[in-house]
Amino acid sequence: MEPPTGFRASLLSFLKFLPYFCGLLILGFIKGVLLCPWACLIMAIGLSVLILGLWPMHLIWTYYCIIRTKLVGPVVKLLLLIAATTILIIWLIIGIPGSIFAGLVYGFLAPIMATFGAVGEGKEKPFVHCFVDGTWSTITGSCTVVRDVKDLLFHSYFSIMDDLRLQKPPDGKPYEIRLLDIPGALISAACGLLLDGIMFTLIALYKCPVMLFKGWKRLIQDMIGREGPFLETACVPFAGLAILLWPFAVVGAVLASILSSIPLGAYSAVVAYQESSFIMGLAYVASSVSIFDEYTNDVLDMAPGSCFPRPSSFNKEKQEGKRPPSRVTSFKNSIDEFNPFKLLDHLFAECRHQGEELVNRGVITMKDIEETKSGKVGSGVLNVGLPAYVILNALLRSAKANSVGLILSDDSEITSDNRPRHTLFDWFFDPLMVIKEQIKAENFTEEEEEYLKMRVLLAGDPNRLKGALPEVPSLNERKKAEIDAFARRLQGITKSISRYPTAKRRFDVLVKALLSELERTMGGSLSTNGSQAQRLRNSVARMLSQKSLGKTANIRDEDPEAQITSSSRTP
Repeated sequence: MEPPTGFRASLLSFLKFLPYFCGLLILGFIKGVLLCPWACLIMAIGLSVLILGLWPMHLIWTYYCIIRTKLVGPVVKLLLLIAATTILIIWLIIGIPGSIFAGLVYGFLAPIMATFGAVGEGKEKPFVHCFVDGTWSTITGSCTVVRDVKDLLFHSYFSIMDDLRLQKPPDGKPYEIRLLDIPGALISAACGLLLDGIMFTLIALYKCPVMLFKGWKRLIQDMIGREGPFLETACVPFAGLAILLWPFAVVGAVLASILSSIPLGAYSAVVAYQESSFIMGLAYVASSVSIFDEYTNDVLDMAPGSCFPRPSSFNKEKQEGKRPPSRVTSFKNSIDEFNPFKLLDHLFAECRHQGEELVNRGVITMKDIEETKSGKVGSGVLNVGLPAYVILNALLRSAKANSVGLILSDDSEITSDNRPRHTLFDWFFDPLMVIKEQIKAENFTEEEEEYLKMRVLLAGDPNRLKGALPEVPSLNERKKAEIDAFARRLQGITKSISRYPTAKRRFDVLVKALLSELERTMGGSLSTNGSQAQRLRNSVARMLSQKSLGKTANIRDEDPEAQITSSSRTP
C-alpha cells in the first residue's frame, strides 16, 4: 500500500482514516476494560504462587551452587552470596506487585492490539473478527504467560545453576578478587552514583521538552501523510496510542535516564578495579556524563557532540572517511526484522517435520522417549540432538548456497541486517555464523555430511552412535576430530536455546507429535496392545512434567552428584 502524495490527498486520507481508527480504538478499549480483570486475576494468582512457592528452593539451591562452584574463590563466593541474597529479596518484593501490573497491562492492551490486527490485509470477515479476536485469546494468553514463567523459573533456572556448579575454570584456577583494590573501587562507585545521578537528572529534565514537541511533530506528520507507523493497519494501535500517550513516554524516558545513572555510576567501581587505578574510575565518571549528553543529542537530533569534558582515555577516535550513523530512525526505511519467537516456532516446526522423518527411518525410537522420560541416561536425542540436527541442516543448506546468513527451510534468509536486535539472539546467531563458515571451508562430501548429522543427533548415546555412524573411508582422524568439535558446539548452542522463554512449552508439543507418529509407525503392535500404548502415554505425561529440556544431559552422565541431585528434584 503506497501512501498518498500531495497535501490534499494526504488530508482526505487522514479524514477517512480518523473515524475508522477511533472506532477500532473504542471497541478495543471496551474489550480491554472487560477482559482486563480476568487476565489480571489469572496472571496475578499464577505468578504469585510460582514466586512464593519456588522462592525457598531458589534460595537454598542458589546458596548451594555458589558454595560448590569451582569457578571462583572464597572471597568472590562471599560477595556472590550477598548479591544473591539481595536479588532474591528484591525479587520477592517486586515480583508479586509486578505480576499484578503485568496482568493489568496485558489484559488491557492485548484485546486492543487484536482488534486492530483483525482488520489487517488478507483477513477474512474483518467485521466479525473485530469483535471476536482478543477475547478468549487474551485469557488463554494469560495462562500461557504463567506457564512460560514457570518453565523459566524451574527448568531454565536449574539448568543455569547446574552449569555454574559443575563447570571448571578454563585455566584450572578459580577467579579471585584483589582485596587491596576494593577501597578505591568503592569510593569510585560512590562518586559515580552521586555525580551521574545529579547530572543525568539535570540533562534529562533540560531535554524533555525537546523530546515532547519533536515526537509529537513527527507522529502528527506521519499521521497526516499516512506514512511511517500509520502506513500499515496492524501498526495503527501503536502509532495512535503513541500520540495520545506520548507525554507519558517522555516522563518514562526521564525516569529511565535517572535510573540508568545507577548502573552507569556503579560501573566506575569495575573500571577502577580492572585498571587498579582510582583516577581511572573518576575519569570514567566524567566520561559517562559526556557520553550520555552526546547520546541524547543524537537521539533527539540536536547538535552533535557534548559540552561536557571527556578525558582522553575514554575518547572515541573517529575513523577517517567514515560518515557518522544517521541519528533519526525512519519507519519507512527500516528493514523487516525476524521475530525471535517466530524463529523459535520455525525451529520446533522443523523439529517436528524432520523428527517424523527420523521416526519413519527408525532413527528415533521408543527407547528415546523412555530415556527422556526417565532422565537416567539422558542421551538427549529428542531434547538436544534433534534441535541440533535441524540447525545443522540449515547450516549445511546455507553453506552450499554461499549465503551470507542463515537460510531457513522456507527459503527465507536471516542476515546481519534483518536478524532480531536482541542480545540473547546474538549469543546464538554469531557462533552459528562462525560454524557455517567453518563448514563451508571443510567442503564436506555427502557421506561426510551424513556422518556429521548422525554425530550431532546421537552424540549423547555413544553405544548407539557406533552402530549408526556410516562408514566413510575419506574421513581421517583430523577430520573426525573436527566433526566431533562441530557436534559438541552445536549441542551446546541447543542447550542454551532450550533455556529460552517458551522453549519448554514448544518442546512438549513436539514430543506429543512424535509420540503420535511413533504410534502410527508402529501401528500394528501398539494397536493390538492397548496397555502398552497406555503405559507409553503415561510415561510421556510424566516426562513432560520433568525438566528434561533444560538439563545438561552429558554433565549428568559425567558427574555422579548431578545424577543424585537431578533424581532428588524429579517428581
